Amino acid sequence: MISADTRPAVAMLVDPQWRQRIFLPASLERLSTAARLIPDTEVALSEERLPELLNGAVACLTGWGTPTLTDVILEQAPSLRLVAHTAGSVHHLVPETIFERGVRVTHAAAALAEGVAEFTVLQILQSLRRLDQFERRLRAGEPWHVLSHTPGHLLSTQTVGLVGASRIGRDVIGLLHPFGCRLLMFDPYLTPEEAREMGVELCELDDLFASSDIVSLHAPLLPSTRGMITSRHLALLRDGGVLVNTARAGLIDEDALVRELVSGRINAALDVFVQEPLPDEHPFRTLPNVLISPHIAAMTCETLLKQGEMMIDEILRFLAGEPLLYEIHSEKLAIMA
Repeated sequence: MISADTRPAVAMLVDPQWRQRIFLPASLERLSTAARLIPDTEVALSEERLPELLNGAVACLTGWGTPTLTDVILEQAPSLRLVAHTAGSVHHLVPETIFERGVRVTHAAAALAEGVAEFTVLQILQSLRRLDQFERRLRAGEPWHVLSHTPGHLLSTQTVGLVGASRIGRDVIGLLHPFGCRLLMFDPYLTPEEAREMGVELCELDDLFASSDIVSLHAPLLPSTRGMITSRHLALLRDGGVLVNTARAGLIDEDALVRELVSGRINAALDVFVQEPLPDEHPFRTLPNVLISPHIAAMTCETLLKQGEMMIDEILRFLAGEPLLYEIHSEKLAIMA
């Protein structure tokens, strides 16, 4: 007589194109010791199929490309008790009402933070030294002696203004401290004591833009922060200043930013855009004072695997009745990225 499989079911809702990049076979094998993964074969994800895939599942793994878990879908998944999101933001994924249903949510934002912080410092250094321009101009045949007389700047001599003491913002602070640069911070939720402990100077947003050589954005995109960087703030940034954005494009008035960059007065390093992919005809693609990248700040091979490993560990903790390490609580969701 064949005994029934009594392992709890965990639904795999990570898009197939990401699955092999996020989960090592050994990690999935670890999960299988405590849970039954459903479905047991790769299937295309769609909103219509979610109720079927969630049927009987106590937990689910989600990620980039997972359809939204709407109230209608959650109503059809009464056994679901945990959403383990292998990416960062969950605003697009779950409704605020999910907590009222007794469903817990955890995410891998901590895994993403390290990569974004490293990339931010890379953008800052690149903006100060413009290796990309030297490389391009050398390949174009410009004289060696001419290029050698266009020096950049030392990071240690700069004032860097950080907007948002998020997890990523704090990681950036840690990476910048060894360079010896002055660090300013705007964050309405940060106390003066916390700022001192971080080694940053707390100031208002206008003062930060007026006093910084480089401004780096690390705030969440919320109704209260959308468009918070206006033409006034950009005008306060000193000539030759740099704006770095690895957070969300919606934090900035993009039209105002385009106008300021077209003037040539300031520079920018941008990894996020209002419209993605960035349209072929967009000015950002041709302006020499703009360093652009295709929303890849967090993207490293190690980060992807860490995202999967972290959420598998969370599900195993959940099934064992242990505390979750990366849980999102309802009162924090409104101010999270």
